[in-house]
Amino acid sequence: MCNHHRCISRRRFLAATAASGLLAACGQSSTDGSALVPVEIDRSTACALDGMLLADYPGPKAQIHYQGRAEPDFFCDTVEMFSIYLNPEQVRTVRGLFVQDMGKANWDAPIGHWIDARGAWYVVGSKRLGSMGPTIGSFAQESDARKFAEEYGGNVLRFADITPDMVVLDGGALHDQRM
Repeated sequence: MCNHHRCISRRRFLAATAASGLLAACGQSSTDGSALVPVEIDRSTACALDGMLLADYPGPKAQIHYQGRAEPDFFCDTVEMFSIYLNPEQVRTVRGLFVQDMGKANWDAPIGHWIDARGAWYVVGSKRLGSMGPTIGSFAQESDARKFAEEYGGNVLRFADITPDMVVLDGGALHDQRM
């Protein structure tokens, strides 16, 4: 049931499955039928993109679980996770995506509080920084996202509203007026 998405565009698949609720069902169970659960980070957990130690940096972390792999890829920033996931060259089957609920986790040293990324609320464009500079805050509750946006700025969005142009991995260099 979940493998038919290879035949249609990612955007059309996301729109269709988000509306029907199939995406969450497909992405959150393993091949043996057991529930997919997030893996907790520790002091040695490194980012799949750059090897940075996740525990050394502020802001929400993320993880992607791929079909056929026991361990997830970890990311020291939600922007990295979205950039990889929304990349048109992404061909690995994603079983699940998890982010941290920053309504409960400590921004400066986030541990635990993992939630399904597809059901989360996001704040894009806030003043709060993550490991790579500007980041996207992730929240389980819309009210927590709105409170965060009121305090730190930004726009509250759903998973399907995040677009590739919002998650360019340039470290802010493209917007730095001093360069």
